[in-house]
Amino acid sequence: MNLSLKELGESLPKKFQAKQIYDWIYHKYATDFSEMLNLSKNLREELQSKYAIETMEIINREISSDGTIKYLFRLVDGRTVETVLLRMRDDKFDENGDVLQQAKYTICVSTQVGCKVGCSFCLTAKGGFVRDLTAGEIVEQILAIKRDAEIGYERKGNIVYMGMGEPLDNLDNLVKAIKILSDENGLSISPRRQTVSTSGLSTKIDKLGLMDLGVHLAISLHSVDDEVRNELIPMNKAFNIQSIIEAVKRFPYDNRKRVMFEYLVIKDINDSLQSAKKLIKLLEGIKAKINLIYFNPYPGTTYERPSEKSMEEFADYLNRRGLLATIRSSRGIDISAACGQLREKETLYMQ
Repeated sequence: MNLSLKELGESLPKKFQAKQIYDWIYHKYATDFSEMLNLSKNLREELQSKYAIETMEIINREISSDGTIKYLFRLVDGRTVETVLLRMRDDKFDENGDVLQQAKYTICVSTQVGCKVGCSFCLTAKGGFVRDLTAGEIVEQILAIKRDAEIGYERKGNIVYMGMGEPLDNLDNLVKAIKILSDENGLSISPRRQTVSTSGLSTKIDKLGLMDLGVHLAISLHSVDDEVRNELIPMNKAFNIQSIIEAVKRFPYDNRKRVMFEYLVIKDINDSLQSAKKLIKLLEGIKAKINLIYFNPYPGTTYERPSEKSMEEFADYLNRRGLLATIRSSRGIDISAACGQLREKETLYMQ
């Protein structure tokens, strides 16, 4: 799972066997080399002794009334990470049972066990940083969910790297995972269907941009001035708002698309119309889309969820002045909605 097609081919007696193995893993969802009957018995045994297809197991899942599924995976070292399947749209059928419109889904993927960024509103940060996930562990989250939810390999979906961890803090493994996932011999998920959401490591935004992979960029902004952002995201002291905006302007982007700015709205912290006014000025000259997100409270937090009225007023203010803004519908609110909450519950249960 951690090998690109090229790397796998270089380790085999015949390079074409790599495509056969990729077909078994990514198309047929094989979980054991013994299933790969078009390979010789000796090769299957050798592969079984050298590699592992499954390196994590689903130890918990919570299913929301809206179809959202939050998964908790246990890794080989006993650590746990969360991944979320968001069902954005169901299949639509005609009177004959033929598919009129395919379901649409997004998988929200973790890139680290814990996180170094230390956002004050984030439950993941409470446990500190443990380690980076390997490229294989990033890829396997998607494969395991598609297998578990019975989503065929040909159903591409969208991938968002915004689960546990800061994706750009694990840049090498992130990039390798993006390339493995986009390989046409595997899941064939185009980079244009993959979004990297970052808290704003401006120097690494530049590094990612120089690779020109074709992925989309989402910035977890959450504030319009450095004083408030320093409180919410301590990393802002090293990578302030202006450095992030400048890096975004340098990032190679499809002119038909908009740069996504995620704005977590917290009651009485960043939900005023004064903040909305500053946001318009800050993003001047950028083809941007603002995704306003309700803060999901969790036990122990001092932050509160904003009212629907304040969210709507904030969005209306931006839209009336030409800055495209949408309010993200709160999905999975009846389960462990905040990132890290299911992991935290499991940890408490195990104590």
